[in-house]
Amino acid sequence: MNNSSAHAHNLRIGRLSESGRIYLITCVTEKRNTVFSEWNCGRLLVKVLVKENQRAETLAYVVMPDHLHWLVQLKEGAKLGQVMRTVKCVSSWRINRELNRGGRLWQSGYHDRALRKEEDVVSMARYVVANPLRAGLVERIGDYPLWDAVWL
Repeated sequence: MNNSSAHAHNLRIGRLSESGRIYLITCVTEKRNTVFSEWNCGRLLVKVLVKENQRAETLAYVVMPDHLHWLVQLKEGAKLGQVMRTVKCVSSWRINRELNRGGRLWQSGYHDRALRKEEDVVSMARYVVANPLRAGLVERIGDYPLWDAVWL
């Protein structure tokens, strides 16, 4: 087991999934491959997050070249693990088909942070979508194509 696989297992310890709860999710591509530098691959992931996900409501996201930050609210009866398995599986299949390749797209596991009720969700959304600015990919967030937030 490599170091990232061991760490992925630790991320699952004590994970609780609660309907209606808002989560900040981060997941990383396998070997930090910059697959989402290709705009069409990023758009395929966005389609899975926003349009095809029946268990969660997307509040904000940014698709970085090698990872995803996703602010999401679980719908009634949804489990975070199910949502993430679906997103990773469907996006992997579609992106691999687009790139005419096989193999893993995502690293095992993901990081999640449940937001407390009193936390400012809009501020968290702003933090999420500002990732390309902090990474030096663009000078203005409007210049980055792979982000959105329901409030902005």
